[in-house]
Amino acid sequence: MDTISPSTLNFLSQLKENNNRAWFQENKAAFKKEQLQVKHFFNQIEAGLNIHDTIEGQKMFRIYRDVRFSKDKTPYKPHFAVHFTRASKRLRGGYYLRIRPGESFLAGGFWEPNKEDLFRIRKEFEVDASEMRTIIRNPVFKKYFRELQGNALKTAPRGFDKNHSNINLIKKKQFIVVRNFTDSQVCASNFLIDIDNSYKAMRPFFDYMSDVLTTNLNGESIID
Repeated sequence: MDTISPSTLNFLSQLKENNNRAWFQENKAAFKKEQLQVKHFFNQIEAGLNIHDTIEGQKMFRIYRDVRFSKDKTPYKPHFAVHFTRASKRLRGGYYLRIRPGESFLAGGFWEPNKEDLFRIRKEFEVDASEMRTIIRNPVFKKYFRELQGNALKTAPRGFDKNHSNINLIKKKQFIVVRNFTDSQVCASNFLIDIDNSYKAMRPFFDYMSDVLTTNLNGESIID
């Protein structure tokens, strides 16, 4: 299956309205059918990614929510989602996709970089952010993602000049690109191609960040 069926969105909409175990058990067969179709679609995405990148793993997220520490006790996620991990220590970043009625999107980047990676990225921007700015100003990047997203500190991180010319990048805690989709786009015949083109548009960003995170400030590899 090379498309997302309207029946998938319809099932997820019903699940959102009936987010309880009794309804889910009554409709378990429908869930299994839609899950299988979406899994095949995700496999098609991975096959496309492996033509122009190297993917070492796919994780299709479970529909069951962990409600132990959440105020929201609804037991199910009314969406299907997947993450693709790039292979080897040299290829940093990952691809994400969520299918949810009215709230579908794909994303990629660095959601919660560890403190060592975050410091390395900030030091790179402190020295020179021109390459990153060229990437995010590129017309292809802006066509698909418009801007670099992610939470940021309210002020400069400790040890960095609050008046630095690249402080808007240095303050970031996350480095993410996102593209939203309407339901009609999700069910369109070209959705698979649209996803692949979006992921291709991430590559200059991924390649740059991979280079930063696998070298020191002198450009020397830190990968064994």
